Amino acid sequence: MPDTPPRLSHVGLYVLDVPKMIDFYTDVLGFVVSDGAEDGRITFLSRNPSDHHQVVLVRGRTTDAEVPMVQQVSFNVGTLSQVQKAFRKVRDAGCEGISPICHGNAWSVYFQDPEGNRIEMFCDTPWYVPQPLGFKIDLDKPERDLFAETEAYCRDRDGFMPMEEWRAEISKKIAAKLNA
Repeated sequence: MPDTPPRLSHVGLYVLDVPKMIDFYTDVLGFVVSDGAEDGRITFLSRNPSDHHQVVLVRGRTTDAEVPMVQQVSFNVGTLSQVQKAFRKVRDAGCEGISPICHGNAWSVYFQDPEGNRIEMFCDTPWYVPQPLGFKIDLDKPERDLFAETEAYCRDRDGFMPMEEWRAEISKKIAAKLNA
């Protein structure tokens, strides 16, 4: 039987204020509480009926509140219009550290949850450009303008190719590694 490639399943965060974090992840990011301990020490949240949980909030953070517990938690929201919707929602919620960025291969909005953990809501673009790459974008612009600006910017980069070509190349590398 061939090996199944790993996929990100969920992220667990130690938190200081569980109710505040539940409110943020449900009200701002659209998760629902899928399960949890009666004493409130652990709460499971999901946005996908196929996943029991995608985020786990665990009471008992022991680090200084100024030190985030993760580098970032990233959520693929599927489309540029959904990234724009997420941007408006976190802006309206008064989130800190809001930063709309295009990586060439993805449109993203980064921001912080109430305890300073970095969150990314993103979607893929149809292009590949070598990483790392990041430039600021204006998510208040019409979707068609962002699409055209991103494509022009990416086509001007060495290594640009349609994402399907990149996927075919990386698939060959993965297959060679698995067969080695």
